[in-house]
Amino acid sequence: MHHLLPSWPLLTAFLFASIVLAVTPGPAVFYIVTRTMAQGRRAGLASVAGVAFGNLGNAIGASIGLAALFAISSLAFTVVKYAGAAYLVYLGIQALRTKETEVKAMQFGAADMKRIFRDGFVVALLNPKTTIFFAAFLPQFMDPAAAPMVQSVALGALFVAVAATTDCIYTFAASMLAPAVTQLRGARAFGRYLAASAFIGLGVFTAATGSRSSK
Repeated sequence: MHHLLPSWPLLTAFLFASIVLAVTPGPAVFYIVTRTMAQGRRAGLASVAGVAFGNLGNAIGASIGLAALFAISSLAFTVVKYAGAAYLVYLGIQALRTKETEVKAMQFGAADMKRIFRDGFVVALLNPKTTIFFAAFLPQFMDPAAAPMVQSVALGALFVAVAATTDCIYTFAASMLAPAVTQLRGARAFGRYLAASAFIGLGVFTAATGSRSSK
């Protein structure tokens, strides 16, 4: 384990920083909560799994030098960033196109879990900021005497596990609030438009913010 994880003081600092970052609401949390409110706890947990695997892919990508590519290539960063933003907008448009009869018939467990898992995976994976975050964050807690790739993958996986745990807490909290919301008159239609607005707004926000100057 000495070659996989840093010393206990560094590991403690890493876990603390990971928890703080994981509980801070961001695009992934917003996506998971929206899915849970709209389609139930199972859909939320499927989203958590998809997002976790997408984040793990980013951690591995950072470990093999993908972050370095983004750092030196504005084109690569821009292509992946806008692909992720476009996918979020696509999800919003799909929500708007859902027929009212389909929304009324939707119950817990009726959603396509494989599709929801895939959506969460793609949303998380197509976020170059996450890869760059791993490349900048993980080295601060690594032992220079050990293999950097092995350590970064191990720390990345640990961060993903922490984030998945906090995402599950968000999912259970959202699922407990969902029944009260769905009892309101017109709540299903409102939820559909809210979900569409959330996805489209998040996609536009992702595309419009976080840009960096190319030098």
